[in-house]
Amino acid sequence: MRQAVMTSPGVIEHREIPEPGPLKDHEVLLRIKKIGICGSDIHVFHGEHPATPYPVVQGHEYSAVVEAVGPLVTKVRPGMKTTARPQLVCGKCGPCRRGQYNACQELKVQGFQAQGVAQDLFVVTDDRIVPFSDAMTFEQGAMIEPAAVGAHSTSRVNSLKGKNVVVSGAGTIGNLVAQFAKARGARKVLITDISNFRLDIARKCGIEGAANIKEIPFTESIRTFFGEKGFQVGFEAAGVQSSLDVLIQNVEKGGDVVILGVYSKNPVVNMFFLGEHELNVYGSMMYRQEDYETAAEMIASGMIVTAPLLTKSFPFAQYLEAYQFIEKQGDRTMKVMIDL
Repeated sequence: MRQAVMTSPGVIEHREIPEPGPLKDHEVLLRIKKIGICGSDIHVFHGEHPATPYPVVQGHEYSAVVEAVGPLVTKVRPGMKTTARPQLVCGKCGPCRRGQYNACQELKVQGFQAQGVAQDLFVVTDDRIVPFSDAMTFEQGAMIEPAAVGAHSTSRVNSLKGKNVVVSGAGTIGNLVAQFAKARGARKVLITDISNFRLDIARKCGIEGAANIKEIPFTESIRTFFGEKGFQVGFEAAGVQSSLDVLIQNVEKGGDVVILGVYSKNPVVNMFFLGEHELNVYGSMMYRQEDYETAAEMIASGMIVTAPLLTKSFPFAQYLEAYQFIEKQGDRTMKVMIDL
């Protein structure tokens, strides 16, 4: 079967490898259909991901069809559409024991510290499987992983109902966070970016508030959209120092800031605002099983819209060209997929 391997930064080799052997009791054999490329994959492509060794088989957001199941698998059956969480956890550390396995002290993520799904057939355990509706497309199925990030991050605060929310960063993740904030009952949601292309995509996904802070300063955009009420919750999804600064400096006193952006350089946090304004700052790490299931349900129901996020699809043989396309297109690219 086919497999794509990133042997070093910027280099992808295609190989023929044997198909997986007999399945164990709780294993599921998947035939991979679509693979989404995300920002973290791009960091690996550039050699800028600190926790990814080479060679590495990438692919962690994907859709598939169940090819076969182990003797004790009851959750899925052959022919079903499905995806699965890419997290490998120890189950023994403190975070795992209290159910916070997404922050496992020995966490390995497939596509980074463990083999990903960039091959025709892939084996996963049934505890991580998430089947999705037959009515959903394989493109939608591959969007469950990034949508689960939105599901988890918007559950980090006590409640969003009736609150004004700002999401900084209108890439794929920021877009999905904004959609989930709206779905969870936020009063008004404003997404900010410096790319009109991304902001237009956000509007197509139902996010009415979209502001280019390169054209209109952040504080003015906030005042225009929210009026005197301001905002009570901010989500930092850009991974940029200035983005974190404006959220912490402008969120309502006693408000919440959730950080889910990935920073190439550790940011500085304004401790004056954090302390004097008694802010709550939360980290958000990936997702848990319930977030995956929520994401699948919300996409199937139409409450989370993914079609406008899809920029282009490449055949499996053009894996490298897909990365090169993302580099050339820059901020005019949202989600690029690999089609197996």
